[in-house]
Amino acid sequence: MFKVNHSGIIFLTLAFGVISFIASLSLGAADISFSDVITSLLASFSTDKDASEVIFYERIIWELRMPRAILAFLAGCGLAVSGLILQTVTRNPLADPYLFGISSGASLGVVISIVLLGSTISVITPVAAFAGSLVAMLMLLMISGRRQSQQVESMLLAGVALSFLFSSFTSLLLYHTDPQAVTAILFWTMGSFSRAQWSILWFPAVVIISCVIMMLAYRRQLNAMLLGDESATTLGINVNRFRLVMLVLSSLITATLVSLCGGIGFVGLMIPHIVRFFVSQGTVFGIMLTALVGGIFMIWVDVLSRVVLENQELPVGVITSALGSLFFLSLLYFRKNKA
Repeated sequence: MFKVNHSGIIFLTLAFGVISFIASLSLGAADISFSDVITSLLASFSTDKDASEVIFYERIIWELRMPRAILAFLAGCGLAVSGLILQTVTRNPLADPYLFGISSGASLGVVISIVLLGSTISVITPVAAFAGSLVAMLMLLMISGRRQSQQVESMLLAGVALSFLFSSFTSLLLYHTDPQAVTAILFWTMGSFSRAQWSILWFPAVVIISCVIMMLAYRRQLNAMLLGDESATTLGINVNRFRLVMLVLSSLITATLVSLCGGIGFVGLMIPHIVRFFVSQGTVFGIMLTALVGGIFMIWVDVLSRVVLENQELPVGVITSALGSLFFLSLLYFRKNKA
């Protein structure tokens, strides 16, 4: 971990975040200049504007791209924090909701609810996703066991196996589903922010902000978990109960985002490791920076998904999987050399 100035990191991160947000409103099928974006934002907040000040692109910015950018930022924050929780309470540097099968379990729960209810949008969808993620987490804990010396390898292998298992059940359900609905469901399972609307943004915002606040409240317990179960127990922490609470918290974040955005992998693996090079993630600053960097990263992934192919949208899960796979292989390589 490199020693850097916190104030400088805050300034640079916030500045880059503002630029990233404006870029997400500007880039896309209909390119809008930065000046037009800023003019539209200022005109919308102006109390004495007239019809001449309302530019042509205002509807695109406010009704289409603004909710999408906010949802992408929330998804990045949530996935990064979820990965940080998993890596901390399991002391597994390779922990990630996607690699551990939690995301696949949530996707299976959503697909089951869609098949049973016959609708892609339902109030019960987040509940089904949460139930699927909890089942995946419980199965992962049962298979991997409690021996910390074998937990890193066993949890990773068990998570990959569970991911394939849940994906096979999902494919089986899709095989017997209406062919017209299969295409939309498959595109959703690969990750997409196309469903972003102002009316649904409150739900992921409330869940993610509440979970981050809870992490900040229990940051000392999270730091103690990194010392080992015995050391945490001597400090007065009920290790098993606290680990279970944190795992449920991670499952809740993952399920919420999967129900809205589909499966987006490797964000929870990459972002905590990147931030860990610069700051300690056991502090308030480290946790907040992890969430902020995750949000900015996902904004640029969404921009890339809209501009790579002309007049088409590339699933964001494809981009994160490609980047995450390279990061994962590099991480394994350096861990092997270090050992």
